Amino acid sequence: MEVSVFAVVGGLLVVGVLGYVVSVYNSLVQVRNNVDKAWKNIDVLLQQRHDELTKLVDACKGYLKHEREVLDSVTKLRAGYDQARTSDEKIHLENQLNKAIERVRLTFEAYPDLKASENFLQLQGRISVVESSIADRREFLNDSVNIYNIQIERFPEVFLANAFQYRRKAFLEVPEAVKGDVKINVA
Repeated sequence: MEVSVFAVVGGLLVVGVLGYVVSVYNSLVQVRNNVDKAWKNIDVLLQQRHDELTKLVDACKGYLKHEREVLDSVTKLRAGYDQARTSDEKIHLENQLNKAIERVRLTFEAYPDLKASENFLQLQGRISVVESSIADRREFLNDSVNIYNIQIERFPEVFLANAFQYRRKAFLEVPEAVKGDVKINVA
């Protein structure tokens, strides 16, 4: 009779541990898939922005012949983004592209004729709309990444996460220039 009690208790313990492991694994899969979904949603907007940037760069080339280096840097980063295979590679390139876009914006400020161009104004407006959408999606992506990173580092989930090679994900950064104070000139 004692053997059967130990067998039942042991069986329940094994079932409990397996249930816990399955629950942890399913939770890890869920947070990983949430990050992937958030990335796919923002990736669509980033692709739209990259397409618009190409048009903006083309519209500005006539005005900015001697600013070729700035425009070429944006073009190269955009091409690198299209060739990137993983979301981590794309996030790294996107963070670099954000910095390059800020340099382009500063360059545009020096050209009043360019700012008056109809094509430039339309493209700049379109990019502003896309940038606003990206900001919303960036927040959702970074929240998902944060939850994922916490989940894979919590005890005892860390053991299962390491066993299945879950690795930290990178955050999509906000360019420093965007964080600065907005200056409004009222002339």
